[in-house]
Amino acid sequence: MSVDTVSLTGWGRTAPTTAVRFRPRTHEEAAAAVRGRGPRGVIARGLGRSPGDAAQNAGGSVLDLTGLARIGGVDAAGAVRCDAGVSLERLLRVLLPLGWLPPVVPGTGRVTVGGAIASDLPGLDHRRSGSFARHVSALELLTADGEVRTVLPGTALFDATAGGLGLTGVILGATLRLRRVPTALMSVSTERAEDLDDLLARFTAGGDRLPYASAWIDLMARGRAAGRGILTRGEHATPDMRPAHAGRTLLSPRSGGARGRFRLPGCPPVPGGLFGPAPAALYNEVRYRGAPRARTGELRPVGAFFHAADAYPDANLLYGRGGLVRYRFTVGYGQEETLHRVVRRIAGRRGPAVRAVLQRFGAAAPGGLSFAAPGWSLALDLPAALPGLARFLDDVDEEVAAAGGRVCLAKDSRMRPEAAAAMYPGLAGFQELRARLDPTEAFRSDLSRRLGL
Repeated sequence: MSVDTVSLTGWGRTAPTTAVRFRPRTHEEAAAAVRGRGPRGVIARGLGRSPGDAAQNAGGSVLDLTGLARIGGVDAAGAVRCDAGVSLERLLRVLLPLGWLPPVVPGTGRVTVGGAIASDLPGLDHRRSGSFARHVSALELLTADGEVRTVLPGTALFDATAGGLGLTGVILGATLRLRRVPTALMSVSTERAEDLDDLLARFTAGGDRLPYASAWIDLMARGRAAGRGILTRGEHATPDMRPAHAGRTLLSPRSGGARGRFRLPGCPPVPGGLFGPAPAALYNEVRYRGAPRARTGELRPVGAFFHAADAYPDANLLYGRGGLVRYRFTVGYGQEETLHRVVRRIAGRRGPAVRAVLQRFGAAAPGGLSFAAPGWSLALDLPAALPGLARFLDDVDEEVAAAGGRVCLAKDSRMRPEAAAAMYPGLAGFQELRARLDPTEAFRSDLSRRLGL
């Protein structure tokens, strides 16, 4: 097991802190690192894709689990056991040629299985499939005493660990229930919406006939065009939909990844960020006008459909040296006016928002800190150095909380503790269980200290 001292941030590159990093290759090495932790505790870390500080631990220890990356075989029931350090991108590449897909596919493949469970990530078909942990039939959890427990769904410990941000222990491995897919292609429909009302109507008019759906919103548009966007929906293509030349690529690993990767090799963060208000507005205008008014039946590789953003792995460098803040919230059905007000406020502020994704969520998970709940979810990225951003988002927090909504903790880098307590009624129960399981607070992070979790 290698050990070094490093400065770490989340993918948003805000608030770097220094920790001792352990890189275990076995469960025994991971247990030894937990038993030998210092007074500042330890937190697990995967690929560092969380935009905030959930996988940082200032002055303490960080357990880098990327060395635990074994994938077992798929059994007759369609289940696979894998280590927590396996990335969803790699899991997709291994499983797709066999006709299987991970249970829930979020918007990036550059997260680990352990991170997907600890964040209880939702996918594009949450209304039908729920969040990631719903499809975990067992997980192996390293607890504060240095022991490895098998934890099963339906238990209080499982519910607290799913979405628990690594604060109940270190997830070392999991058994996932998979889904069968007929091909490695998606049949995709795209349509343009003129404003937010039009976009919400198009979302609901289609029902769940096409299970996967998300929309890009133009948060720079104002007036009558406020909230205009591009709705993308998809379903797994059947063999009869494939083009005649597809041949053997139907379940090829090559068709599982995002199309190309556009890196900025050796490029430091752009000092002031690439996008100011005017360039961002122009980019959004071109993107909106360039989308088809309506198109159906377009075939795309599975990876290109789910993980289009992974084609730009260095996009976080474009937000300036201060990094980016990802703000993701959800409000319930019937609270669409709150969504309208937030969209109008962001548009009126003219923050250079080029990434903004709207989704619909279904039933909530039982985890006390799980994010997804029935309603609308909007995620957007803004430069962290934007003047007045902290106060502006504090005000939006209050509006979201007043509507019964919540901000995603796994993405957060700046929320106040009183806002988190107001949004998550299950927080007190989570804290009580954690106090019983880990009275010395072996598992800590910058996020847990900041929010008092």
